[in-house]
Amino acid sequence: MQTVTLNNGVEMPIIGFGVFQIPDNETQAAVEAALAAGYRHLDTAASYGNEEAVGAAIKASGIAREDLWITTKLWIQHNPTGSVEDDTKRAFDNSLRRLGLDHLDLYLIHQPLGDYYSKWRAMQQVYKDNRVRAIGVSNFHPDRLVDLIDHNEITPAVNQIETHPFHQRAFDQELMKEQGVQIESWGPFAEGKNDLFTNPLLSATAEAHGKSVAQVVIRWLTQREVVVIPKSVKPERMAQNLDIFDFTLSDEQMSQIGTLDTGSSLFFGGLLSLGVAGTAAVALAGCTDATSGPAAEASSRTTAPTGSARQPTDEAPRALARPRCGSSARGGGPVGTRGASAACMKQPTRGR
Repeated sequence: MQTVTLNNGVEMPIIGFGVFQIPDNETQAAVEAALAAGYRHLDTAASYGNEEAVGAAIKASGIAREDLWITTKLWIQHNPTGSVEDDTKRAFDNSLRRLGLDHLDLYLIHQPLGDYYSKWRAMQQVYKDNRVRAIGVSNFHPDRLVDLIDHNEITPAVNQIETHPFHQRAFDQELMKEQGVQIESWGPFAEGKNDLFTNPLLSATAEAHGKSVAQVVIRWLTQREVVVIPKSVKPERMAQNLDIFDFTLSDEQMSQIGTLDTGSSLFFGGLLSLGVAGTAAVALAGCTDATSGPAAEASSRTTAPTGSARQPTDEAPRALARPRCGSSARGGGPVGTRGASAACMKQPTRGR
């Protein structure tokens, strides 16, 4: 299996198996089939509600722990019982318990919402304690990512974001490369939106190589050095999604696929899909999140976030509550650049 080298020298498999939206009662069988097909990289999250099933499949497989790469994600910590840092460490422990593991390979902040500065401080400590091989983030646009890097000791190793032929994230990837952050794709097939599987260009490219459209998309991503976690519950498709290293897309084919980019999310509406420009516009409109960034750090150590709906545990709701928007800029940077929070934009109602 081809790997990428993260900013701490750890090697991560470039293809993994994702379990988003696989029902809990079907997850163990799906993961067992994926491991049998040759996957050694599994991606789950507290919000998916299937960590225990993933852990059961790992145990049943008999595969040595050192041969596996396991990623899970931290959900938004609302209404902390003591502090967000304490609750983050507790959530990490709970994920380990559900997975039946003594360490993780990658732990991600799932969304850039709530007091994620405190979450990151806790995750840095977990990393220093050698309980996880790498830490990172998910769904962070460039402004939020750079802000987190600028004000913390450890740079995220990975940023898992929506990346597929219709939302290619070339700018995001270039910025991440400059910062030493590995891009990882969720939703590589855009969940079939925009008729991806019958797209004429992708279909013609697939026919030219004797491959499926799904295989072409995965190869396009891996040739861009994007980590990808395709999902399927059908064993034959799981195997196909791994069988992509026996052909190479030409420069012309890569460029042609590049023309499919719309520059917009197919899942997250409103300004959330606009990145830096969008957050700047929201900041100028006076919509900010008072629960993140250096300005909130002192109070975040001992008080609950004030900009988020209350959720008492690390178990994620299936829908994401929309935080309140304040009237002054108290985020991670000056108004018009980093001061506006994605929490003030239209929020996804998905567990991604």
